[in-house]
Amino acid sequence: MFRKPTIFEKFNNLVAAESRRNGGVSPAPFHSLNLGGSTTDTEQNVMENNKRFFSALSIPFEHVAKSHQIHKTEVLTVTKPDRYYGYDALITNKKNIQLAVTIADCTPILIYDSKEKVVAAIHAGWRGTVGEIVTVTLAKMHTGFGTEAPNCYAYIGTCIDEHSFEVGMEVADQFDCQFKTWNSETQHFHVNLKRANQQLLLNAGVLPENIEVSNYSTFQDNDQYFSYRKENGVTGRMLATIGMIEY
Repeated sequence: MFRKPTIFEKFNNLVAAESRRNGGVSPAPFHSLNLGGSTTDTEQNVMENNKRFFSALSIPFEHVAKSHQIHKTEVLTVTKPDRYYGYDALITNKKNIQLAVTIADCTPILIYDSKEKVVAAIHAGWRGTVGEIVTVTLAKMHTGFGTEAPNCYAYIGTCIDEHSFEVGMEVADQFDCQFKTWNSETQHFHVNLKRANQQLLLNAGVLPENIEVSNYSTFQDNDQYFSYRKENGVTGRMLATIGMIEY
């Protein structure tokens, strides 16, 4: 049903996880743990799946904060669990608020400031990556809560892999050469979203040893994860989530 990043294991006050596609009630093509409302799956199925997922993490669904994402770089400081609109990154220093972002090829990034006790959940598609949403989020954490990047731990989650992410020139031109490769057979570039977001974390001052990168691909490991591209846009959604609990 989910995988937990190992980078956060030593922090007993954290709950962080990335869902997989198994363990829910949705029928094909959303089979089975579809956690996203922006599909034609039924509202009842999606709600039941969400309750199952968060219950497995011992998190009451009433503690969850999500936003309808729009592939931009707006960051919301969350003060209460709710459903928001127009934000692709959520941050909070409040306990018992479980931040969550929806994914199905885009890159999820989870961040924990171990000193100031602040968490962030980021949704970074190629537009968000180009817009440096990771940089914007860390800056807002610094302004709002005094976060310093060397105190942060980060997980770059499962997304589409470079080999599978073929793009046109209009997208490729927006990425530095170190994050794209040219395929002479297809005459297209391929972009590495994980590496691009990892570099943004490093540029901001997050220590290399404090960054974990998922080894999985939504496209290549489609039996475990939803992939918008692999499934031609008719598929479910996963969640990446992070929050601090109060003992």
